[in-house]
Amino acid sequence: MTTALPVEVWSDVVCPWCCVGRAELQRALAGFEHADAVDVTWRSFELDPAAPAIQTASLAEQLSHKLGAGTEQVQAMFAGIAARGAEVGIDFRFDIAQSGNTFDAHRLLHLARAEGKQDVLKDRLFTAYFTEGEAIGDPVTLRRLAIEAGLNPESVEGVLASDRFATEVRADEEEARSLQVSGVPFFVIDRRYGVSGAQPAATLLSALQQAWADRSAR
Repeated sequence: MTTALPVEVWSDVVCPWCCVGRAELQRALAGFEHADAVDVTWRSFELDPAAPAIQTASLAEQLSHKLGAGTEQVQAMFAGIAARGAEVGIDFRFDIAQSGNTFDAHRLLHLARAEGKQDVLKDRLFTAYFTEGEAIGDPVTLRRLAIEAGLNPESVEGVLASDRFATEVRADEEEARSLQVSGVPFFVIDRRYGVSGAQPAATLLSALQQAWADRSAR
């Protein structure tokens, strides 16, 4: 096979299931004999495009209001997600999570793609938000995290001081609508196979193997 096998993943950096989905994809790739030929691209998807840069309410308060749920119900939901995350090595700290608008984070992920460091930044943003309690919508925080992930400091500052990559983010989101993506994570393998949700590694591995076999048979 002369070209890479593309895997595109629509996700948001404040989506816990997207974080789990990345971990499961990593596990699937670890068991895929052609992993070196896979090209993963993280596509933009905003769960709440209207969110302020920095949320003042706690994540529990936000979800309680959004879902019309009581505190105990929200905490039970957090516990369930945390247990699932622990299975794949994620330490979810919903008690200190500082939510906010993720548009700038997505623009930086497009820059990271151009610099060959997209997955590194994706992982850094997930860890910062879900485990370290970093303010994910704060430009100062985003600048530091992007530089920690190895991005060029001047390029990072240039993106945050402009609307660079805004068109690319919107294009990703428009494509998600055209694909009728209603929830994330959503995996598209070789532009032929769609896998919705934080599926187990075995499911993703099976999809990768099927896509590779189909390509080889063409």
